[in-house]
Parts: sequence; C-alpha cells; structure tokens
Amino acid sequence: MIEIENLHKKFGKNEVLKDLNLSITKGGIIAILGPNGSGKTTLIKSILGMVIPNKGSISISGTAIKNQWKYRRQIEYLPQIANFPGNLKVKELIRMIKDLRQLPSEEKKLVSLFGLEPFLDKRLATLSGGTKQKVNIVMTLMFDSPLIILDEPTTGLDPAALIRLKALIQKEKTKGKTILVTSHIMQFVEEVADEIVYLLEGNIYFKGSIQDLKRQTGQNDVERAIATLTVANA
Repeated sequence: MIEIENLHKKFGKNEVLKDLNLSITKGGIIAILGPNGSGKTTLIKSILGMVIPNKGSISISGTAIKNQWKYRRQIEYLPQIANFPGNLKVKELIRMIKDLRQLPSEEKKLVSLFGLEPFLDKRLATLSGGTKQKVNIVMTLMFDSPLIILDEPTTGLDPAALIRLKALIQKEKTKGKTILVTSHIMQFVEEVADEIVYLLEGNIYFKGSIQDLKRQTGQNDVERAIATLTVANA
C-alpha cells in the first residue's frame, strides 16, 4: 500500500527524517508513535504531499507520488487541529465539502452516530473543542477511501464519543482499509492498533505488533513499552 525509501527531510539545519525506510501493507490499523519532534507529522505530511522531501521516494498503491496529486483522492485525512471557517454553519461546511468532492457520502449516519443533529445550524465558531472534533471526524470518514490518516483523533472527545470512534475505526478496518493513526493516548493505541511504528529523531526504532513490542521491551503495557524504547534510544 505505502512504500517509503530513503526519505530525508531537513528544515534548515534540522534533520527531521533521516533516510527513513517504511513499508505498510494494505489493510489494518498502524499507529505511528514517538515523542514531540520525532518526525511523525513530517512523515504524514510527506505522504500527503504537503511536505516535499529533500530526497527519497514514496509510492502508494504502486504509484510514485512525486509531482502527482490525483493519488490524494484515495486518502482521507483528519488533521490534529482543524481550522474551520468560523462563520459557516456545520451543515454548510458539510455541504461544501460534499460539493467539492463529488463522491457518495455517509454524513447522515455519522452525524447521528456522534449526536451532531442539534449543532447542524450552529456556526463553527460557537462550538466547543470536542464538538468541533466530532465535526472533523464526520468530515474525514464520510467518504469511502482506501487510506485513512488520523492525526490525534481522540483530542477533546468525551468517553461516549471515544467509544464510538474506536468502533468506527474497527468497522473501517473490516472493509480492508489502511488506517494510520498518531496518538499520545497509549490505551487508545493498545485497543485499536494492529501494528506500531516508533519514531525518534527521524529514525524508526521499532516496527511490529503490540505483542512484539511488549516482548522486546519486557513490559506488560504499551505505555511502559514506549517509555522503555524512548529511554533506551535517547
């Protein structure tokens, strides 16, 4: 699904990705983890074409993405912080995105799932952070694309919405989709991820299952296992 070879990115003198190699097969939920400044966001934005690497290559579904844009139609992206136009109503934003994409959508089911009906006529500037995140999730998952990238999707969610999100992610996985997730909430990662990729200072120090991670670090939970990896490679 995604093949990354010798990916290197510098911002000034700061090396963010260092000849990174990563292969992600189709289907499943992959958590990309690492402390702040590890290169997670740069890696994601490179896949999305929002950051241009200094060298290296990225291919999605067998096609190199360099100087391309149509491949993005295969991707749904939930940014960590969504800056919606505050003067728009929720229903207006959803309609605008549907008009732009011109694809079948399931926004009604998702609006109902996250209890957003009372907010459809409210302007985005008046919404709480948690409600905005629910709108963000609806916008991301209402289309049927094979690759989904979720950057800190749990931010601001109440417990009920979090349970619904986890079930929704698992449902998308059963459709054969590939889902990349970043999160600092290790319990969430442990509950949803099939595989973990651990980044530190632009390098990959672990790639494998949660069971492999626990076995390698000698820890019984993901949070302690990640902490052990961080200390060991600091």
